[in-house]
Amino acid sequence: MSQKILVAIDGDNKINRHVFQEALELAKVTGASLKLLHVLSVDEKDNPNILTLINTPENKKQWEEVEKVGRELLQSLAELAIDAGVPTEYYQGLGRPGYIICDTAKTWGAELIVVGRRGFSGLSELLLGSVSNYVAHYAPCSVLLVRGSALSHKNDVRESRVATPV
Repeated sequence: MSQKILVAIDGDNKINRHVFQEALELAKVTGASLKLLHVLSVDEKDNPNILTLINTPENKKQWEEVEKVGRELLQSLAELAIDAGVPTEYYQGLGRPGYIICDTAKTWGAELIVVGRRGFSGLSELLLGSVSNYVAHYAPCSVLLVRGSALSHKNDVRESRVATPV
């Protein structure tokens, strides 16, 4: 059985690049396949206008553009991975990101989830929530967190942690 790595992609291009690169390198070394996942969040705190776009016929064009941007991002990353010799598929879902990531990992049979972490802590994490925190606690497999605040260092240093489900 081939290893499967689920890669959670969000709207932050700087984090996406590092999360994707980390997952791609792991896949190349281990012979794993990748599944790239982008979730269009219905959480008000993440995207306050998303429900209006979904539920209003006059906003159909704007909603299609939101979907298109995510789909094109996934397609471009998938092409890079395939060009590097890594079997890759992608999926864009709609819902609560943490839940969709964990559910997709379970359904697809992922052995590892690679997800970015913005570095929120304390009150910020409590108020803003944390997809990576949710995934680390509820994932059906191991999780590699690629820390966002560490990504800005000049030497491209990153802090990562592997968490296993409890």
